[in-house]
Amino acid sequence: MRIRINEIAAEICPGASLASLAEQWKPGADVLIRNGFPAPPETMVRDGDEVYLIKRGERPTAEELQRLMAARHTPGVHARLQAAVVGIAGVGGLGSAVAVALARTGVGRIVIADFDVVEPSNLNRQQYFIDQVGQPKTAALADNLARINPAVTVEPHQVMLGPATIPTIFAPCAVVVEAFDRADMKAMLVETLLGSLPSVTVVAASGVAGYGPNNAIATRRAASRLYLVGDGASEARPGCGLMAPRVGIAAGHQANQVLRIILGEEGI
Repeated sequence: MRIRINEIAAEICPGASLASLAEQWKPGADVLIRNGFPAPPETMVRDGDEVYLIKRGERPTAEELQRLMAARHTPGVHARLQAAVVGIAGVGGLGSAVAVALARTGVGRIVIADFDVVEPSNLNRQQYFIDQVGQPKTAALADNLARINPAVTVEPHQVMLGPATIPTIFAPCAVVVEAFDRADMKAMLVETLLGSLPSVTVVAASGVAGYGPNNAIATRRAASRLYLVGDGASEARPGCGLMAPRVGIAAGHQANQVLRIILGEEGI
């Protein structure tokens, strides 16, 4: 039988179990995955299966990490994510959380752009640490993403985005996430992207402040190449600030919509 073991093609004899493969290929492996799902050791292997053998607590190499991440996705999905290029405009509460989600998922290249530095007030909702206060956000986030998944290529741009810079910075991207705070900057970014990069799809956000109902955060298709996440109403204002849980819900919506677009499931 021909199968793949930790992404390596292998010939095995009929009647092999996951336990017997682990004994031969990865002694001590205690997480056994067949075709994207954990399975008991006695599971019999079939021709064409994809098997991953993982030893808990063992620090993998960068190459092994990619194989192990692929183990958590259905066969073929990980390769498509690795080939994707995604842009994120603004790496505050929304953008930094989207970047972390995409890096953990294995998106191959992430282009990030922001002009700001990490401030103490950012730590209530943004994916930074107190020892990074004062650092440029793009540099700090690139460091954090490298710790999460060193195989992801992060392209940081410490710049104030405008109509002159947006087309060049995001030209390689199939999808761009809008993660600005100001309404005028949101409108400028979306208009510039849709007008100057005809192959780009935008995933934007509007209405993520406060601690309102979880399910009021929704994703809708606003145009053929534009998706909008949020409740459309809850802007940050006195008494209704930006808080980690609701911002995180919206960021999860944005990141998941990015994956759906990459994988050809553009509907909502």
